[in-house]
Amino acid sequence: MTGSNYRRHRALGLPGFNAQALEQGQSPRQDVTEVARISAPPDVAQQLDLDEGSPVIVRRRVFILDDIPVALTDSYYPADMAGGTALEQAARIKGGAHALIEDENGPIRRKIARSVDDIAGRMPTPDEARRLRLPQGVPVFRVLRTVYDSVNRPVEVQDSVAAADRHGFRYETDMR
Repeated sequence: MTGSNYRRHRALGLPGFNAQALEQGQSPRQDVTEVARISAPPDVAQQLDLDEGSPVIVRRRVFILDDIPVALTDSYYPADMAGGTALEQAARIKGGAHALIEDENGPIRRKIARSVDDIAGRMPTPDEARRLRLPQGVPVFRVLRTVYDSVNRPVEVQDSVAAADRHGFRYETDMR
């Protein structure tokens, strides 16, 4: 996704996943399966620049296209930023989490500036294969995306497991 696409989707009031799916003629849905305050796992703490075990808010979701689960995504937010906001509530957020984070009149008021994705392919765990309804032998991608604000502070880590037979990745890098 390019920065201009991201901003265009945000202007429409749609989460990026939903906007991209609709552009491709698909019917998107995100089911929130859990929202909790937990101790940050080591890799998440590192990406969020927190001490291991620091409190974070996690939002666990299943991303669905045309009634087929395509990704399991856990989004983590520093508790000192997200605590007490809609990010800590087990309900959908109008426009998505980034709309809340960027709301000029909201509780967080940070501008999303960039993200960095670390991607690795692997075979799914039995639970992942079951939840994604994967046929035998289909691998998954783990996408660890760190989202930064305009002053380069990490505001979110998305840890996704995506079905390899249902995803393609395209990157465009602005080298200005």
